[in-house]
Amino acid sequence: MLYMFKFPDIGEGITEGKILEWYVKKGQSIKEGDPVVKMETDKVVADIPSPRSGVVKNVFGKVGDIVNVHDALIEIEVEGTSVVEDAESRSEEVAESKMKMVEERGFGVVGQIEDAKTDAFLPATGEGMEEAVTAKRTLVDRKALATPVARKLAKDLAIDINAIAGTGPGGRVMKADIQRAFDEKQRGPKAGAKTVSRIPDELPGRTEIEELSQLRKTIAARMVESWYTAPHTTAFEEVEISRLIAIREDQKDKLADQGVKLTYMAFVIRAVVLSLKKHRKLNCKLDMQHNRVIYNNFYNIGFALDTPDGLIVPVIKDADKKSIIEIARELADKTERGRQRKLTLDELRDSTFSVTNYGSIAGIHGVPIMNYPDVAILGVGRIVQKPVVKDGQIVPGNVLPLSLSVDHRIVDGADAGRFLRDLMALLGDPLAMLVM
Repeated sequence: MLYMFKFPDIGEGITEGKILEWYVKKGQSIKEGDPVVKMETDKVVADIPSPRSGVVKNVFGKVGDIVNVHDALIEIEVEGTSVVEDAESRSEEVAESKMKMVEERGFGVVGQIEDAKTDAFLPATGEGMEEAVTAKRTLVDRKALATPVARKLAKDLAIDINAIAGTGPGGRVMKADIQRAFDEKQRGPKAGAKTVSRIPDELPGRTEIEELSQLRKTIAARMVESWYTAPHTTAFEEVEISRLIAIREDQKDKLADQGVKLTYMAFVIRAVVLSLKKHRKLNCKLDMQHNRVIYNNFYNIGFALDTPDGLIVPVIKDADKKSIIEIARELADKTERGRQRKLTLDELRDSTFSVTNYGSIAGIHGVPIMNYPDVAILGVGRIVQKPVVKDGQIVPGNVLPLSLSVDHRIVDGADAGRFLRDLMALLGDPLAMLVM
């Protein structure tokens, strides 16, 4: 019988992908686990494996096409299948169950599928039952009825699923409902009617048209989400780092012989971690839905990385447990693989604080936008040589500009200032961080 394999939900809020390369064609025999297609999503480039063995009967889409989650990829003729796959996938919940099965069999793409919740009863059929289920949702905490995939999407997009009116059976919140709520959130607060600027028409010979990549579309959405969700405030400082420069110059050639590229960013990340241990407000998550603050006792530091496709934020996990040399190794590895789009989803998520080094290209001070739901991000500017005062004397100095943007809902200006003060002390006297 025929098995319809559809673009699976690979988690992290991914809703679509672009076909980069087909590995199969019509009439080809494939085995379970063989790669079918290379897809570019907003986060990673991933090979999608086949969950079944058989013969490819049809291939849907061509290179460059945008494919939505649950759209058909290929049709496979398999032995021993008594049900046409397309009939099994008529609802979100059934599609989720199938993807969970694929994950358990070891052929899931990078991501995660959450188990179904047991606290929501959904009647299969029966007249009058939907009214009873709807009534249940009006109880004290208004627990939304939703599938695990819908809940995961709401979590990734920072949407309160309990505040959404579901359009599914019995008031169930569907993925489309969540996406609609997120799109409305991106448009920002409504302050009356606005005049929408008209985009000029294409002018032949005078303009060029380039389609937005999946990554660039996500960058745009995330920046809008962060800016409209968290009120930003930014503090600026400068620290004299001649001692840090001397230590790096003394060690970088020796470490280069060992294959380690010692950059200033490794020192910055180490100093950030040590400072965060004293200032937990900058290493937390703000959960307004449940009126609470979640303080992280782990330190996952994201670093903004410029790639040919756009900005991504790889994460140094458990950075507090790593030396400056170990951090330098990981920075170099993730930088190289990030620019080749070879990082996994796990390497791009769960940051607790982020650092962006715009000074590596050009720029002294900037106002970085937080990597929401992080509540803080440090911007590092270009090192500038200029006169400084030491021991009452004006001498040449090497000044590193710093910009700290914080979520003003939870981090006050005094909190940001104290964090910067301790960070500057470590960067100005790097020997202190080497013994901590």
